[in-house]
Amino acid sequence: MSFWDWALTAYDKPGVPEACLTLQDEHGFNTALLLWAVWANPDRETLANGVQTTVLWDETVLWPLRNVRRALKGHRPPFADAPREGLREDVKAAEMRAERTLMETLEGFAGPAAEPDAKGALTRAAVAWCGQAPAEPLDRLARALA
Repeated sequence: MSFWDWALTAYDKPGVPEACLTLQDEHGFNTALLLWAVWANPDRETLANGVQTTVLWDETVLWPLRNVRRALKGHRPPFADAPREGLREDVKAAEMRAERTLMETLEGFAGPAAEPDAKGALTRAAVAWCGQAPAEPLDRLARALA
């Protein structure tokens, strides 16, 4: 199963979206990278390559799109709501395509693990991302993915 398809299935599990958004919005993680770490359980070098690639993509593509999408949310006089919301939906689609592009790129670095170790993979990815692993939100995501 491709990483994209696996991630869509994983994201449908109860608790996964909330855990991912907490890790993204409150701790600054890229959830695609965390999910990829569980899916692929990459070695240290491959994980470092994934982190480097994700940081670059976040800074140049994902966060600018996400910030524009969020800025377009809600009433913004003097702009009419319908065209503003239409633009927001276009930006949202571009953001989703950017997420998929990142995920397809990460998939090319490493295939699916034979037996993923969700907790260990998430912890290694978190440390590789920012040097620390917030135990409670990572535990919550690992449990939701099980």
